[in-house]
Amino acid sequence: MANAATVQQEWLLVDAENEVLGRLASKVAMLVRGKHKTTFTPHVNCGDHVVVINADKVRLTGAKMADKEYQRYSLYPGGQTIEKAKDLKARKPEALVENAVRGMLPKNRLGRRLFHNLHVVAGNEHQHEAQKPRTFDLNTIK
Repeated sequence: MANAATVQQEWLLVDAENEVLGRLASKVAMLVRGKHKTTFTPHVNCGDHVVVINADKVRLTGAKMADKEYQRYSLYPGGQTIEKAKDLKARKPEALVENAVRGMLPKNRLGRRLFHNLHVVAGNEHQHEAQKPRTFDLNTIK
């Protein structure tokens, strides 16, 4: 079993261009969680740091771009805001990928800590070059 002292995290670079949102998110969530490693331990943060680039070029199938709604609440009376996927993509394109991956992580303090291993960028340039992320092909995962 892995523990915090024996875990070796690496940095992975994933290109989201022309990827379907749900399929991309499930594979990225598996990488962030560490389930692709032989040393996976459910209660330990043993996943890798994943940098997702071109999040603005992710696609949704069917009519989801016009029909899918994202809801948030400001905790004030009447503070519920509902936003369509196309409007959210225009305003903050990395939020689509972040919300999809967050929904596939555990709903506890480990899941909140794992979410910090995800770095989503709308364009092609990212600020994690110093970590030397390894390009990862999502088609190698089933």
